[in-house]
Amino acid sequence: VQLQASGGGFVQAGGSLRLSCTSSGRTFSTYAIGWFRQAPGKERDRVSCINSADTTDYSDSVKGRFTISRDNAKNTVTLQMNDLKPEDTAVYYCAADSRGGSYCPYIPYEYWGQGTLVTVSS
Repeated sequence: VQLQASGGGFVQAGGSLRLSCTSSGRTFSTYAIGWFRQAPGKERDRVSCINSADTTDYSDSVKGRFTISRDNAKNTVTLQMNDLKPEDTAVYYCAADSRGGSYCPYIPYEYWGQGTLVTVSS
């Protein structure tokens, strides 16, 4: 499974960005997809995830501001990020796992894409 993350960029605080994670796999609909981020000098953190049943989860820091969704016909998971804050600045990574029906925050994701940089200015 190959994953391609895109959509990062530079935005002012309060702005929005939409990240996309596209997969080359033919069984995309059965996978759980997670978004993670890593800020400079910090550990990687979980942001959001969606499993094969479209059950979603969000970290407390983004709940109410970010929305994850999937379009299996396009092999794409989208992370809509609104009301961005400077502390959202990070490299964002998407990941996939074949244990798609599991509760997605607890999955040890098998496949990782390259990151896309999000920079939010104050």
